Amino acid sequence: MLIAAFNVNSIRARLDGFLAWWDRHQPDIVLLQEIKCVIEEFPQEEFAKRGLHLLINGQKSYNGVAIISKIAGELVRDKLPNYDDGEGIDGGDDDQARYIEARFGDITLASIYLPNGNPIQDDTDDISKKFIYKLKWMQRLQKMIAQRLHANPQEKIILGGDFNVCREQHDMYHWQNFTDDAVYQPEARALFYRLLNLGMVDCWRSLHPDEIGYSYWDLRKGRWQKDEGIRIDYFLLSPKMTDYLKDCRIDKKMRGSEKPSDHAPIFIEIDC
Repeated sequence: MLIAAFNVNSIRARLDGFLAWWDRHQPDIVLLQEIKCVIEEFPQEEFAKRGLHLLINGQKSYNGVAIISKIAGELVRDKLPNYDDGEGIDGGDDDQARYIEARFGDITLASIYLPNGNPIQDDTDDISKKFIYKLKWMQRLQKMIAQRLHANPQEKIILGGDFNVCREQHDMYHWQNFTDDAVYQPEARALFYRLLNLGMVDCWRSLHPDEIGYSYWDLRKGRWQKDEGIRIDYFLLSPKMTDYLKDCRIDKKMRGSEKPSDHAPIFIEIDC
């Protein structure tokens, strides 16, 4: 089974290129992020022509996630749970479209568009609301996965998408340029590692321990041409799911195409 995750940076703006990419690779499932439209504006007819199924959690002009698949999936949830338990991770009225999860047989897949969190400070030099929102969102994700794996250590879970976190210096062209960026703050990285410490496996790094694997290049300042990228797109697999992992790769060719997203798609191949 071939599964892709792709921050498309507006499905309507990139539709022709995306469809050509899909026709070329024919993935079984695609986890999309930043579709930037509500469900009524999603170009559903183009996917229906190809016999594809859609699950969409859209938002006007911003955010938005979707799951495209050859076989129909069963929607599980389209937002993270809230936890008003005194630990400071209550999600409040979280109406941002950043999560969608579906079940395909005994496998659960989630498309994730984790908050960016910039700027990390507001005008008064206090921690910004955007960065606080990012950290609380990550805490909610970590707690949900912890509860599920505690209840069923054999659950097959795939999390894919734009996590907006650089795991380590090896994942950045010049880590010194990101000391004030939310993608490389110690609080965010610590929460990412809390996910990994549950047993979730970073597919790319597990199969390519020493290889640079950028997935994002800013559209400005010639970052793509100079290969000045960072790795913020991931597939994370639960312990049981890693038994079936065969390959993980990054489609840099798509980033160099005409009218590209600032992200490259990533693929995993699983043997089930």
